[in-house]
Amino acid sequence: MRTRRILALFCIIFSITVSTGLRSCKRQSDGLREKEISKSLVYSHSMDLKYAKRFSVDYYENGYALIRITREESGPEDCLLVVPEGCQAPTDLNPDIILLEQPIKNIYLAASAAMDMFVSVDALDRIRFSGLKTDGWYIKEARAAMEQGEILYAGKYGAPDYERIVSEGCGLAIENTMIYHTPQVKEQLERFGIPVMVDYSSYETEPLGRTEWVRLYGLLTGREDLARKAFESELSAFEAVDGREASGKTVAFFYVTENGGVNVRKSSDYLPRMIEQAGGRYVFENLGDEESASSSVTLQMEEFYAAARETDYLIYNSTVDRELTKLEELTAKSSLLKDFKAVREGNVYCTSKNLYQSSMALGTIILDIHEMLAGRDKELTYLYRLK
Repeated sequence: MRTRRILALFCIIFSITVSTGLRSCKRQSDGLREKEISKSLVYSHSMDLKYAKRFSVDYYENGYALIRITREESGPEDCLLVVPEGCQAPTDLNPDIILLEQPIKNIYLAASAAMDMFVSVDALDRIRFSGLKTDGWYIKEARAAMEQGEILYAGKYGAPDYERIVSEGCGLAIENTMIYHTPQVKEQLERFGIPVMVDYSSYETEPLGRTEWVRLYGLLTGREDLARKAFESELSAFEAVDGREASGKTVAFFYVTENGGVNVRKSSDYLPRMIEQAGGRYVFENLGDEESASSSVTLQMEEFYAAARETDYLIYNSTVDRELTKLEELTAKSSLLKDFKAVREGNVYCTSKNLYQSSMALGTIILDIHEMLAGRDKELTYLYRLK
């Protein structure tokens, strides 16, 4: 009898422990929603995302929206509350939440990957300041806006022109993760009353997760329908390739550094994932520390030669170096490259300079890689064969 009572007591304790643990997990996963960001806000629904993991949006009654941006998996979140035009911010709002009052104007855009998203939702007029100079843009709409004085250069992310930004009433600074190398800049912007949002789209492991950030920018600019359509357009390009039989062809994506090293993408980066989705196989299967924030690894030329000499296709990354036109320009960087299978067979391609700024074209880029692997390269958009 005593044994049964002890066993029953153990079962009760175990049941309570499991129940408590489940409730604890629910509180952690629900984040600020369950902690109650404000008594005056009533939760309605959440944005239905297909691929993006680094941000989420919860909608509340009367048009309020809470953006949560995840810095690290299961790590801290940046939370921003979008307040509809003509409405007031809740007086009891959690003090850790950044306020964004619509309409959001005179944006300082230091995260260059987001520019293509603003263009795709017809919201270029919301950007007043750029972290790149005119000649740094390969997006023709952005370059034209700067040439016409509609967008002004306001300094790089690490050295913004505070006087210019403040004098024209900057409503939001959009930074990339490099801002954490100069945290004093973020703090100074906030002291001036300028809200700062850090774009983590480049940390998405799924390529279309990166593109899906356009829906966040659609929310900020009041163009959510256009953003949804823009994303679905790229999704269609991806679906034209997705599910097709893998080619089995190996691919290396790289560029040669000034000191003769070879910069390649980590295996966990989104570009190797794009190669896989296009039907290829990235030649570096387990390269790079997944805990590291860096998206690439630099190898000695001899290491690159040993691993990639028999690779079927080489793609040269011109966005960091320069656009090449002939195979001789590549092999001039190292005589070892002449012995690569892809060089001997003429299967060397180069990216166009606008590849990284074309964040709304990842589905099209995947299609380009697929066509390259299939030998159909006459009408590629972001790749071209070296002769």
